[in-house]
Amino acid sequence: MNFKSISFYLSLFCFPISLLAFINILYSSYFDYFLSINSYFITLLISLFFGVVLFYYGKNSNKNISFIEQLVLITATYFLIAILVAIPFYLSNYQVTFLHSIFESVSGLTGTGFSIFKNIKYLDPTLILWRSSSQWIGGLFFIFFLIIIFSNKSFNYKMTNLAFTGDNSFNSKEKIKDNILKIFIIYSVLSILILTLLNISGLRLFNSLNMSMTLVSGGGFLPTDNISNVISTNFQKVIFIFSLIISMLNFYLLINFFNKNTLIKEHKEDFYIIVLSLIFFILSYFTSYKGIDVLISVVSSLANSGLTVVKTDNNLSLYFLFITMIGGSIISNTSGIKLTRFYILLKITSLEIIKLISPNSVINKTIFNSDKKILDDHIKISFLIFISFFLSLFILSSFLVIDNIGFEKSFKLSILTLTNTVNSEMYNTQNINFTNLLTSSKISIILFMIIGKIELISVFLIFKKILFKD
Repeated sequence: MNFKSISFYLSLFCFPISLLAFINILYSSYFDYFLSINSYFITLLISLFFGVVLFYYGKNSNKNISFIEQLVLITATYFLIAILVAIPFYLSNYQVTFLHSIFESVSGLTGTGFSIFKNIKYLDPTLILWRSSSQWIGGLFFIFFLIIIFSNKSFNYKMTNLAFTGDNSFNSKEKIKDNILKIFIIYSVLSILILTLLNISGLRLFNSLNMSMTLVSGGGFLPTDNISNVISTNFQKVIFIFSLIISMLNFYLLINFFNKNTLIKEHKEDFYIIVLSLIFFILSYFTSYKGIDVLISVVSSLANSGLTVVKTDNNLSLYFLFITMIGGSIISNTSGIKLTRFYILLKITSLEIIKLISPNSVINKTIFNSDKKILDDHIKISFLIFISFFLSLFILSSFLVIDNIGFEKSFKLSILTLTNTVNSEMYNTQNINFTNLLTSSKISIILFMIIGKIELISVFLIFKKILFKD
């Protein structure tokens, strides 16, 4: 294992945390929030220290690392950055334990949205901003991982080759740097676009800033206790839906929006996701909820955000949980099994049935009626991901059912954890108090929030490399 090279790349993920801490210091100074400013100074110094030490430890190493080492890098990044992000929570005046601080930071980095804080409106505004920015940076890191690392053709279990990933021929350091810069610019532009639209819709600038970082990353943290305190008018709800759609569709969709040939040829997956959203919306339209509110719930579930404006006693919770398991585009911040994998399994199953009925039938194995073919590897990986998801669900549920929250909530919470979706009123899980869970439950949720992002297969590959060294 090339630990020096892993350390070098790991150091590069520490410096953005230093920048976020510096921004919070400026924000605290400008608005006279000096109560917790020391925690951000400490975070700045510690993140810089780790960044510099890891950088100098690995700067003279061979920078070419294998895919398994890249997976180790991703896992190490989540754990190290989680510790750095947890510092302001731990040093705050709210008596947050170290485990709860890690829980909050991992929830933010993975875009899950589980929180140990109850009365958000009474939190220090700088801490609210820190929570939101942890989602933003976590979403950015995941897009980096998805496009640059998970696009590896040897272990392409994310199936990124079936979706548009821009120019992914990363055959040189310069090419990788160019793509990292491009991803950062696109992600920042999308964030600013959502921020501008929310601000135009009438939201306070502070709420708009926090919500933009939440929505672009598909996260679940709110700057207040209830989303109805932020999103109330129909125009705001339309902007909210548009922002959720941005987070669940292909990351490159907007830059190709005016390129008709690329849009039609490369973004069929996004077209099917929108069609599926409309189908789910129509199926759930004739309920006791307003049409636009149901649409928010459908899109929010597909985007693995979980934010909703529906009230309690929702009798569609299992329906929305199913939508949540599907997820959005392969190249997005969403989790879940993914629509493309569902599509492959359903299509191959139907084709096998057709072959039994009519053996001479001409079989069309294209994906979304595009030029791309469904290969045997795609079928195997889709089935493996499907099985591993439910294996993870079984393992996590087994840990949570020991806790005092009941089987139904354990099952629902396990699905939400694996899909990195907040426990909102939409799923009737809003009353779960994470601070009262057993330590084993909290640790299990922390681990499976990360597994929900990187897939259980990543963990198996890492253990295989460690146990069976070649």
